[in-house]
Amino acid sequence: MNKQATVIEDEKRIALHTLRHSLSHIMAAAVRRLRPDAKLAFGPPVENGFYYDFDFAGNPIGEGELQQVEQVMRSIIKAREPFTREEKPCDAALRYLEEQGEVYKLEYAKELMEQGKAANGMLSFYTSGDFTDMCEGPHLEHTGQVPKNCFKLDRISGSYWRGDEKRPMLTRIYGLAFASADELKEYVEMRKRAMERDHRKLGEELDLFIQDTEVGVGLPLWTPNGTVLRDELEKWARETEFLAGYQRVTTPSVTRKELYIRSGHVPYYEDSMYPSMPVDENDEYYLRPMCCPHHHKIYASRLRSYRDLPLRLCEYGDVFRYEKHGSLSGLLRVRAMCMNDAHIYCAPEQIESEFHNVITMYQMYYGHLRMGNFRVRLSLHDKNSDKFVDRYDEWERNEDIVRGVLDSLGVEYEEETGEAAFYGPKVDIQVKNLMGREETVSTCQLDFVMPERFDLTYVDADGERKRPYILHRAPLSTHERMISFLIEFYGGAFPTWMAPVQVRLVPVNAALLAYAREIERELRGEFFRAEVDDSGESFNKKIRNAVTRKIPNIWILGEKEKVDDCVAWRRYAVKEQQTVPRRAALDMLRKMRTERVMDNFADVALPLLQPDAV
Repeated sequence: MNKQATVIEDEKRIALHTLRHSLSHIMAAAVRRLRPDAKLAFGPPVENGFYYDFDFAGNPIGEGELQQVEQVMRSIIKAREPFTREEKPCDAALRYLEEQGEVYKLEYAKELMEQGKAANGMLSFYTSGDFTDMCEGPHLEHTGQVPKNCFKLDRISGSYWRGDEKRPMLTRIYGLAFASADELKEYVEMRKRAMERDHRKLGEELDLFIQDTEVGVGLPLWTPNGTVLRDELEKWARETEFLAGYQRVTTPSVTRKELYIRSGHVPYYEDSMYPSMPVDENDEYYLRPMCCPHHHKIYASRLRSYRDLPLRLCEYGDVFRYEKHGSLSGLLRVRAMCMNDAHIYCAPEQIESEFHNVITMYQMYYGHLRMGNFRVRLSLHDKNSDKFVDRYDEWERNEDIVRGVLDSLGVEYEEETGEAAFYGPKVDIQVKNLMGREETVSTCQLDFVMPERFDLTYVDADGERKRPYILHRAPLSTHERMISFLIEFYGGAFPTWMAPVQVRLVPVNAALLAYAREIERELRGEFFRAEVDDSGESFNKKIRNAVTRKIPNIWILGEKEKVDDCVAWRRYAVKEQQTVPRRAALDMLRKMRTERVMDNFADVALPLLQPDAV
């Protein structure tokens, strides 16, 4: 993008941010007209719109009242009320907020003062009509500048004050807002399509996982169908890593506190960990939030030579992180997860080639899975932050190594300062869901800190002790996060090699049930997940049921197919149905499984299913 285009895009973003911020103010004004006693909390612009948090003193507003709030907002817009900014000295601002009974704004104002964030000892307020709000801005010149039909109130949810579960529960009203009515309409239609593919919705419909309050929030239970998805991804990773020279290890899900003190996760990461468990006298254990320290201990368990390097240790390990209740979301954000983790211990001269191989592996996985809607982020340190280890020469040298690997592979990436891990730079794979929201799915990190903390060494060719470097990598992320994205990208329709049921056998009548059972036994004898629909439903209903369950292969068995030893093969992604000799059909299934063919896409041709092959 050229400089002029960048400036134009920046101006559009600023204008949209200002519009959304102004609409948040207008919504708060409308709510206060309807509910004069409502207390104000925060009301920022956000991606796709805006929200405002209110305290309704035990009588929260309902979804049915949103239309009324929206009507008042439109009357405020029609009145073209000016936005007037006023700066009050901090003491006067505090008195004003206290007089108005704005307990949440008052708390925040005091915090701004204590942190020295009140510019020149002043706090800003914006007024439109009879409504005044403490706010930094910016806002439009007047309410009439809001484009016609560019917004709509969306939904209501609960939100703890300051995101703290121990603080009051507030009512959050969300609104959607875009630069024009057409953009709003386009977004609403896109979201409707996305909601149809929501992994939580499809997970329930396809019986992939459940959440149970007695088990606990953020702790998904995988059903047999969902466990197939996990097993197939893990099997693929095991094979890929074996061929790439990785060695599998298995480590416990709990560890003594001393290990995380040494790694630095306690106290700096402790808020994201489950509370410690007292065990024996004066001994504490933690559920692990990552596998890294365990793998470092395996490396340190014996003397290593330069001939041992690179040493690649891998594990699908269960890890546990205490995500805040409000951030939990289906499989995307959970508290218990299983991670495709590995650590590569290498000499300095091996860093570049090992990082190159890891990024190539990422490209293979994402390319094969057709997860094309992603960007690569090079996450760098920030000299002005105390989050990062104070060894800046090493930071810059290692960042240059990672940058060089990405450049040599022709990978397009964006650099973001301050997003690195505290122990080194990293490459993040940022994937957008169907709504355009971006999440970090996979990461690869270069670590020059932990080898020192764990006193990791190797003996070089001259007999001297040296420190290795560590690459942390998880190309397939966690089962939970990766599968949440795959469910939505594929709309629940998985390729044959991954599908919970790979073949549904549908006999056209009861007389052909024995033939169907014969084929089922043969398929299951080769470990294909095949099943016969022997229900009492009509033939057409059986076909509809198989399609609804998104089964990739339906083999229809009639009298002709039995006589000719064939199957009528119907693929989920293809309208045409073709008759295929039974032996050829079995051969094709083997190929689809062995090569992990992505046959859930209609453009994937299966040679034996072409008309001239029968």
